[in-house]
This record gives sequence, C-alpha cells and structure tokens, in this order.
Amino acid sequence: MALRGPAGLGPGSRRPLDEAVAGVEGREAPALVAAGGAPEDDEEDDGRGRGLLRWDGFSAWLHCVCVVGFDLELGQAVEVIYPQHSKLTDREKTNICYLSFPDSNSGCLGDTQFCFRFRQSSGRRVSLHCLLDQFDKDLPVYLKKDPAYFYGYVYFRQVRDKTLKRGYFQKSLVLISKLPYIHFFHTVLKQIAPEYFEKNEPYLEAACNDVDRWPAPVPGKTLHLPIMGVVMKVISYISILTAASTFRADTNISVILPTVHEVDIFRCFCPVFLHSQMLWELVLLGEPLVVMAPSPSESSETVLALVNCISPLKYFSDFRPYFTIHDSEFKEYTTRTQAPPSVILGVTNPFFAKTLQHWPHIIRIGDLKPTGEIPKQVKVKKLKNLKTLDSKPGVYTSYKPYLNRDEEIIKQLQKGVQQKRPSEAQSVILRRYFLELTQSFIIPLERYVASLMPLQKSISPWKSPPQLRQFLPEEFMKTLEKTGPQLTSRIKGDWIGLYRHFLKSPNFDGWFKTRRKEMTQKLEALHLEALCEEDLLLWIQKHTEVETVDLVLKLKNKLLQADREHLPVKPDTMEKLRTHIDAIILALPEDLQGILLKTGMT
Repeated sequence: MALRGPAGLGPGSRRPLDEAVAGVEGREAPALVAAGGAPEDDEEDDGRGRGLLRWDGFSAWLHCVCVVGFDLELGQAVEVIYPQHSKLTDREKTNICYLSFPDSNSGCLGDTQFCFRFRQSSGRRVSLHCLLDQFDKDLPVYLKKDPAYFYGYVYFRQVRDKTLKRGYFQKSLVLISKLPYIHFFHTVLKQIAPEYFEKNEPYLEAACNDVDRWPAPVPGKTLHLPIMGVVMKVISYISILTAASTFRADTNISVILPTVHEVDIFRCFCPVFLHSQMLWELVLLGEPLVVMAPSPSESSETVLALVNCISPLKYFSDFRPYFTIHDSEFKEYTTRTQAPPSVILGVTNPFFAKTLQHWPHIIRIGDLKPTGEIPKQVKVKKLKNLKTLDSKPGVYTSYKPYLNRDEEIIKQLQKGVQQKRPSEAQSVILRRYFLELTQSFIIPLERYVASLMPLQKSISPWKSPPQLRQFLPEEFMKTLEKTGPQLTSRIKGDWIGLYRHFLKSPNFDGWFKTRRKEMTQKLEALHLEALCEEDLLLWIQKHTEVETVDLVLKLKNKLLQADREHLPVKPDTMEKLRTHIDAIILALPEDLQGILLKTGMT
C-alpha cells in the first residue's frame, strides 16, 4: 500500500476544506440523505460499465461512520452517523457507544487507536451485493467479510479542556465495517481523524463522499483510493511488503505497511514469545482465552495477533479484541452455570480478574513496549484455586502442550533482540514460523479430505452428482504414520493427540464445512460440464415432450444455482448450457416454446 499525493497536488499541498466540501455540495444529494435511504434512480457509473446506487461504493468498504462523544447527563452517546440513512439497531448503537471509549481505569490521554468487534443484531436485512460476494469468494479466508459481525475501528481523543464541565474533551471517530482490514482502516483514521476533530461535520461529510467514489475491494488489483487530498495506493490485497508514503506540509513521511489486515505480531507476542507455540495450540483448538491488558490498544492488538497466528486457517470461534462489562454478550460469556465458551476476549477492566477467574487460560500483559524495547518475559503460572489474580503479567493456565517447544525459533528471536533487529523483521520471522507450523498441521488433513472426492469418471450427466465419502477420524489417523506433519516439520511431540483434540474443536468443524461445501460445488460444476458435452438434441428425440420440458426446467435451475452459489464453472460452459437450452426449446411445439421462454429460472 502506498500513500501519495494525487495528480495535480505536489508534496506539501493539501486540498482545502472548502474545496472538499464544495465537491460534496456539487453533487445532487449531500452525504446527509434522508433516513429512508438514497432514491432508487440515483445511479452513477462506476467506470466499469455498471450502474451503482449512491452509497454503493461506500457500502463496499464501510457500513457507516460514527462519532461517539461524552454527555454529562447521558454518558457515552452516538452523536453522528454518516451516511444518515445507515441502519443501526438500538442494541448495535449501545454496543458502539461503550466499545468506542477506553475503560476509565485505562487512563488513555491524547490519541488512542484500537479495534472492537460485535455481533450484528438478529433479524437485520442483509443487503445483496452480488458482485462484492464474488470478490469475497476469491479472497483468502482471513480477509473475507464477516456476515454476522461488525468491526469497529476507533480513533479516540482525550485531552484536557478547561472550558468543558468535565475538564476533558473526549470523543471517538469510529469506522464500522464488515471487513477485517485492521491495518488499512487504522491508516485511514490516521489520515482523517486529527483534522476531523478540528473541522467537524463538513470535513467528515467530504471524507465519506471520497470513500463513496472508491472502486470495490477487488483482490489482486492495484487500487487508488483518494481520501481528503491523499491517495492511498493499495498495490496488492493479498499482501506482500509494500512501501507507503504520505505527503504533508513540507514533510515527506515514509511508512511501511506490511498488509491491509495484520498487526505487529512480534510486538504483541514479545512478552510471551517463549510460550508462543503453546498459545498457537490454544488458538488452534479453540480454547477459551482471556487477554487482560492495560488499554484497549494492547488488548485488541494482542487478540488480533492470536487469531492471526493460525493463518491461513480461519479462526471460526468468536473473538472480541476489546470487551467490556456493558457488552450485550457479557452475561452469556461470563456465566458460571456452564463451561466457558470457545472465544478469545480482550479486556482492560480489573473487574474481569474476578469475573473470569474460572476461565482455563488467562494472559496478563503489561504495557506493550515501543518498537525496539523488549519487555521482561512472563512465566506460565498455574491457575489452581486462585481467588484473585495478582497483577503480575503471566500466562495463567494448567494446559500441557501436545508438542515439544521449538527451541530454534526462540534462539532466532532472542538473537534478533540482542542484535536489535527491527520489529518488522522479527514479525516476518515469527509469522513465517506460525505459517509453516499451521501448514504442517493442515496439509495431512487437506490430503485426506481430497481423497474423499469421488473419481471424475463416476460423474454421469443423467444421474445426480455423487456424494463425498464420509470423514472417518480413525481412517485419517492411520494416514499420519506415512504422510503426517513429520514430513514438513522438525517439531516432535504428540501430534496424534493434537489432531484428536482438534477434530472436536469449532475450528475443525468450520474448516471441514467450508472444504465440504467447496468440494460439493466442484462436483456440481463437473456435473454441469458433463451435461454440456452431451448431445441433448439427440436425447430429446428418444424422450417424450413431458420429459423434455422437465429437462429444460432442470437445466434452467442448474444455471440459476451456478450463478447464485458462484460455482467454479468456466464461462464457456455456462454459454454452452444456455445454447443447449435455447436449441431444445426451439425443437418443441410453438405453444410449449412460448411457455418455456417466459418461464424464468425459478
């Protein structure tokens, strides 16, 4: 991702606010659209020959932008929602209010950035972004949008202000999105939030209109994203190291942005890197895990780093980078009447030390040190029957890892610390280590699941597609002797025990359901291709009109299914099928032709 001045703006220049706002006013409808939403005929061309409703461009990236302030009588309150027609339920607004401010004990003075995640209210009408769903389908799992959750990206400012009764100015600018692009949205906030606090609503309105002009987040494409006088150039979505620079008044600031979604994983794991492999196991197995941190920045970064450590495997359980006692799921997640759920919580309120002391795995971290400074390594401590957790940092757990600790990665990271290797380089080493560990674990599962696929020769155009063979745990375990993780990993230990535990976890359930769906769709696509290779006109000569009409209706439904489910079908296969359908209809009597041509794909 690179940030550079747009054409016509040299280094140091910036689009004046009045010009930006004039750009807003020059459009037919301002950002503050009536609550009923944008009129249906208010379309624009997005440059790809596709008509877009006003705010479709914005909706591809963000659900809305909120401003949360502090009212002496009401407490935290949503002051502004842009665009105004954005729908948020009362429950969602309440969650945003409480999650957008640090706990009072955090003592966050100045500017603070963090991230939260909350459950979307049930019954919400899902907007149909078919094209965006197609883009989403092509993304790796860790970049896909989350249909049931919203992410909140926060820029919180707290500064002394004697003119206010409370003595402090407290306000948060929050981007609400379904996209897990943590690093990207934090970068966007760094660009717009400081000036918003000075210039208020007109500036925010102009920024929202800039986002509405952005192209859709297409994987693998270079995107130019203008935002208030700066153009962010996203060179690759799938993410390799790319340089970024912003041009501000007389200063050329250069920033390295590794990806759109990742956090500084070494900085987060630094206090616990001696135990990073154990934490990898806990995340892989979907174990209940609490991160107790001094501020929302530390809690959210650490939770996101934990979720990211099993990439490219998706973490399928719930995770909350910042969780408060006001959260709508507070009672559900802290009850003692049942076992703690499979969830990772990031908390800052000391109250949680008592409320969650029955949880099996707790990480307490101190202040994360600035890049280059190394905190003291924390120890693993037994939970036992502690009534209250002391304030010392540590990993509190009775968990015994299945795998032996990899001393080589620890030596490599320790050597980097001694040589003052940059945190970015340490992160690359740690991320590669986690990636190789996850791949070594998942490859035997991928190999076995691929063997459940029926042979292509068993696919007949005149029969339903064959079913996948059943996943049999013991059959899979037998394959590990010859084709297990020992082929790709130097780490010794009880891999079999780790697999047995994993097969009972939410992560396996989610992974296998995803793979089974992909393979079933592949079988449907192969079935369609087999149909296209048949001489269907010859077939109808040997069958009755009723059977022919039935065939046409089934083929139309196949087309609809392929389109709706984004089946991996070649474009020419779809075209062939449409040609077959047209040819069959034309071979029928005229009265039937009329009926079948009118019959939509239902």
